[in-house]
Amino acid sequence: MCCVFAMTGQIVIIMGSERDLEFSRDIAKPLKALGVEYVFRVASAHKTPLKVLEVLGEFEEQNVVYVTVAGRSNALSAFVDANTSKPVIACPPYSDKFGGADVFSSLRVPSGIGSVVTIEPEGAAIAAAKILAVGDKVVEQAVKGYQAKKKAALEKADEIIKNMK
Repeated sequence: MCCVFAMTGQIVIIMGSERDLEFSRDIAKPLKALGVEYVFRVASAHKTPLKVLEVLGEFEEQNVVYVTVAGRSNALSAFVDANTSKPVIACPPYSDKFGGADVFSSLRVPSGIGSVVTIEPEGAAIAAAKILAVGDKVVEQAVKGYQAKKKAALEKADEIIKNMK
């Protein structure tokens, strides 16, 4: 018996400002390679909290994973998480200005907040895809294929390097 599965979810990448677009595109690249649908949105927990709630309302009845991208004082991730039952992955851009210390605003959040944090765009994309893969065989197979390509590249590098003199 053969079954055809259609992808049933998407990733919503919410940026704190338009300055986060390039970083967010680095999250989108692996999603695109995996064939996972995604959308970009801009809304700030500090400056436009009602807009954040409006965006969440648009996706409330859908199967989504949120990836939040906000630097400095990242209230966006915790705010999104506090206002949805959907998974939230915080992926704050690294800032040399503060020596990376601004990541603590993503790590130290109020009780009852369950967002996860990764500072690597590829890691955020893979984590989001794996969450969708729990209920989506198409995404699951895409993730397995992505992982296999990464492993194959390492095996190839090992062969090249071990034969060097």
